[in-house]
Amino acid sequence: MREPAFWHRPSSWIASLLSPLAALYSAVAARRMRQSGADAGIPVICVGNYHVGGAGKTPTVLALAKLLRELDERPVVLSRGYGGRLAGPVKVDRERHTAADVGDEPLMMARTLPVVVSRDRAAGLALARAQDASVILMDDGFQNPSVLKDTCLIVIDGTRGVGNGRVIPAGPLRAPLSPQLARTDALIVVGEGSAAAKIAADLASRGKPVLSAHLRPDQDSLAALRGTRSLAFAGIGDPARFFNALRSSGVDVVRSRAFPDHHAFTAGEIEQLTADARSDGLTLVTTEKDLTRLRGPGGMPAPAQAIVPFAVTMQFDDAAALRRFVTDQLFKARDRRLRR
Repeated sequence: MREPAFWHRPSSWIASLLSPLAALYSAVAARRMRQSGADAGIPVICVGNYHVGGAGKTPTVLALAKLLRELDERPVVLSRGYGGRLAGPVKVDRERHTAADVGDEPLMMARTLPVVVSRDRAAGLALARAQDASVILMDDGFQNPSVLKDTCLIVIDGTRGVGNGRVIPAGPLRAPLSPQLARTDALIVVGEGSAAAKIAADLASRGKPVLSAHLRPDQDSLAALRGTRSLAFAGIGDPARFFNALRSSGVDVVRSRAFPDHHAFTAGEIEQLTADARSDGLTLVTTEKDLTRLRGPGGMPAPAQAIVPFAVTMQFDDAAALRRFVTDQLFKARDRRLRR
């Protein structure tokens, strides 16, 4: 689904009309977050959002995995596998699985590190540990109480913030903001803008780290697009952010087309996009996540092979502060278990 426009307006009669349902959802979500979860026996770092939709969780998970490896840790990702048909627990195998099996984000991350998909996250802990994990990185699941989390890092977009600040269905929040803030160990503000300033100030006043980060384009991606005119398409939480990132990187985006988040592209849609690009002499470009969804058991179909993926990485303005925070959190998590 696409996010309703009224989620990002300060006031709306639709949001007000949905307030009774949002109040019910809020009560259930808040009560659920108070429940205790299963202990993995090793540190669990959760990367989440306060709201539905994308803000940069997956690039953050990949950046943390890289940092953890530099610290001689062995991170394994645990994911629900949103959009995949397999309930799991199952270790993602890029030679055998497709995005339709395990979800697009797990399949993309499995290119560089072990990923376990389990619809019941607690049930996936044993398989994750069996991959010789010293740390489990949870991709999403901040509001899910089934797993005990040692550290919760929240990713928020500096331009979009939390929209109108209301809970589903009146707004984009997955639970009331107050209990979510109480369980936040660090905030990562991605990009420019002041929409997250109030939340950042609140957490900073509680002594919680607030880290600034930016999504930076991969140089090989830029080289492949240099001098071309492009037709960009994306089926992610915020396609406009992707299109803007292309333009700000110097890519000439002549046309763009947005699809719902996690959209399952049909062969007909790809053929139409290819034909549209060819007719105007444009280069097709999309996100790495979208391209992952086009990959079948035998690889990419012929039309998809001509699509240029625009890869990005999460870069932190103060990488040393992130390193200190992660190191400290790992020490505390292990110390708590030794004291039990």
